[in-house]
Amino acid sequence: MDTSVTIIGLIITILIGIPLYYSVRSQSVNKSKIKKILAENSQNNHFNFELTESQNKKVLALDKKNKGFLLIDFNSEKEQVSFINLNDVNSCKLIPTTENNSDTIIKIEFEFQYKEGHKKELISFYTIEKDQIGQVCLYEDHQLAKKWTKIIQDCI
Repeated sequence: MDTSVTIIGLIITILIGIPLYYSVRSQSVNKSKIKKILAENSQNNHFNFELTESQNKKVLALDKKNKGFLLIDFNSEKEQVSFINLNDVNSCKLIPTTENNSDTIIKIEFEFQYKEGHKKELISFYTIEKDQIGQVCLYEDHQLAKKWTKIIQDCI
């Protein structure tokens, strides 16, 4: 009787332990990737991204002192990294794009207006094609983008 209970206990422990192991392992890999990308974009330690936030395979980082913004998106096959030097930027707006004649948002972008030349740069934050389940992450990403637009605008 005791042997069968022990065997069942071991099997249940293994069934729970294997997914936990892979989850912890993938998180450590992502953390090391994020640290590597932050170090690459620090431009010889000029930028120190002390304010970071991650959600839905996206990482946003900001250096308030030296005014640098970094967006990392792990949703595509190769991660997309976008860096903006906020010293050259006049304003930041959030641009949601909807489908024709509906309220369905298909894309959310940050629009950076540069000081010189009235140049605008759009950085994609959310696209429906990268949302695997179809707008499941939209609300969270939209709220995060609004929050970070305010943070960036305060930093500028």
